[in-house]
Amino acid sequence: MDNMSGYLETFEKKVNTELIKIVASYCRIDGILPSSQDVEKRWHTLAPEYMVDAIPQINDYPMVSLAWAGYLGMAVANDWDTDWERYNERPYKEFYGAAGFDDMDEHIVGDILKLRLNSPAADNLENIMRSLARQALTLIRRENIEPQSRTAFYVYSKVLNVMFRLGASIELMRLGYACHKIDIPLC
Repeated sequence: MDNMSGYLETFEKKVNTELIKIVASYCRIDGILPSSQDVEKRWHTLAPEYMVDAIPQINDYPMVSLAWAGYLGMAVANDWDTDWERYNERPYKEFYGAAGFDDMDEHIVGDILKLRLNSPAADNLENIMRSLARQALTLIRRENIEPQSRTAFYVYSKVLNVMFRLGASIELMRLGYACHKIDIPLC
């Protein structure tokens, strides 16, 4: 498993690096992407239920299964900014839209992020998530991994983790958070 761990870690870093380039092409980034340990930890509680919904979508809607993880990251980041004490244990099903998993993106954008659907801001988020999912899928396919194998599952879960974190970072930037390198004298 050590060889597998090393491979997965290297692959996740590659995916993260490539997808950050896409985020940078859409968003002005000064320094590193904003993040929150609280938000990132939340993925660990949501991921099992998300995977149950997303895995059956892989063959017919692979980009949806990837992109919705980014939207989920946006929703959790918005919850963190809005009222973390209230929302930090929001049940996974509350991220669903009226049609369940199928319209999770629209529910998150319209009802949680409070953006008008088809507005320039909502369209921009859709374009970013589509571009990220397309590139993530390309990177997965380039690995030539046997479908439905253990390796495929682990690679897929690593990419979902990256998509969730990037979605959260995008929402934090939209909310005005930024990370800047500062020089602070230690003495």
